[in-house]
Amino acid sequence: LFDGVFPFYPQQRKAAGFDISVIIVIVVFLTLACSFLLIIPGIRGRARLYWTLRVLLSLFVGVAIVVVQFTGDWETSWVQTNTFYKSFSHATVNADIGLYIGLKGVNITLKGNPVNQINETINYNEHFSWSFGADYDQSYSQGLQKGLPSPILYVAEKFTSQSPCAVHRQYRISGHYASATLWVAFCTWIISNILFSMPALVYGGYMLLVTGAFAIFSLLSFSTVRNSPMCLIQIGTATLHVAYGGSFWLTLAIGLLCFVAGITIVALHYLNLELLKTFFDLREVKAEEYQEMAEVYVNPHFVNKGL
Repeated sequence: LFDGVFPFYPQQRKAAGFDISVIIVIVVFLTLACSFLLIIPGIRGRARLYWTLRVLLSLFVGVAIVVVQFTGDWETSWVQTNTFYKSFSHATVNADIGLYIGLKGVNITLKGNPVNQINETINYNEHFSWSFGADYDQSYSQGLQKGLPSPILYVAEKFTSQSPCAVHRQYRISGHYASATLWVAFCTWIISNILFSMPALVYGGYMLLVTGAFAIFSLLSFSTVRNSPMCLIQIGTATLHVAYGGSFWLTLAIGLLCFVAGITIVALHYLNLELLKTFFDLREVKAEEYQEMAEVYVNPHFVNKGL
């Protein structure tokens, strides 16, 4: 009916490459980076290199802390297998099945090899949210009503609150606190940049250490999901084995980078303050403040009066 479109069923959802929130955050930080690159030619000497390094590293830390809030690959798994496509049907398809777990929910993808099989386009990306204010079980029920493919419903059922796997509450709480600690890390990152611009270099270094600590705390919070044993997710002849994904390792790298930068700044403050001020382009300011006058002109009239 209607040129091959079934009138009473929603259209199949295409797999999305990026969440729109991730794109917005990246565009905002890229705008800031490009704005800085426009003014960088006005900075003279080696200070230009120091400014570029400081600003780009700082923006990288900031964008990474915000972006991982919205990504869905804190834990990932992927298999290729032959599986039943729909309930009450013996038709099988060869497909790639992906599981992508984020802080706020889970994405399940199903893509056929090839995409067009059994007279259908097999290319799904379904999101089920467990964040506070969202009802995961209701999203799962809506998937049942829409008649989503069996592999997607089978994987999604493992994370429902009524599932024997009992991982729903653990993922929900762990993701919530991991997100909260990351927002605190973002606030301390902003404070560190304010302190560097005042300038209060050693305190900015301390705040970088705090930023790194909260980034690591978010990883520890999310890692508590491993306290609950994951159920076996068997699809056809393959098994989905969940492992830490790109967002988890990116957050770890950001935390370690903040630790290294913070420790370096604090150490230079106590061991080689001049080198630290040179890197932050503060030596010239100090030289001007304490510069001695080469010649002094004194009015003899005031000297004779003892003034």
